[in-house]
Amino acid sequence: MPTNPKRFELPEPIVKLAWKKLDSTNRSIVIVDDEKSYAELIAQMIADNLDCTVYAFTRPMEALGSLNKISAGVVVTDYSMPQMNGIEFIKRASRIAPSAAFILISGDDLDPLCDELARLRRLKMRLRKPFGWRPLADAVLNVWPGRDIPSFRSNGSTDHANNPHLGAVKPQP
Repeated sequence: MPTNPKRFELPEPIVKLAWKKLDSTNRSIVIVDDEKSYAELIAQMIADNLDCTVYAFTRPMEALGSLNKISAGVVVTDYSMPQMNGIEFIKRASRIAPSAAFILISGDDLDPLCDELARLRRLKMRLRKPFGWRPLADAVLNVWPGRDIPSFRSNGSTDHANNPHLGAVKPQP
């Protein structure tokens, strides 16, 4: 667990809680976006407003390596990333986390890819950037698999440093 959660750095090897087997009532949200500031921002917004642990990654390969240690309910991934695009990420991640639902986010028009996107069984929704925290939170809740849907926080907490539900972002060098 990071000593200073505001820094958004993960302890080695990958993520906090990685070795603890989580039960289905403690599933998390995973954010994958190569833009560090964007990944941090949406992770903070979701962790502040939904009663659920949030993990964020800036490298899709590290996210793939961590998914078997994280009980993911919903995975939110960007389309345009340097290591692989969001479609390839969803294909690979679906094999690792077969019960997770996926949301694809992008600032680009993905309509020309509709046929390919339709073949992704675990892809449940697309969101066009930019968007606020509420449309993303609503999307996460709408596609959440199962009955253990996170609830909105009633405390309105915005204290990021003391938010136990905020995982950390693995920064790119």
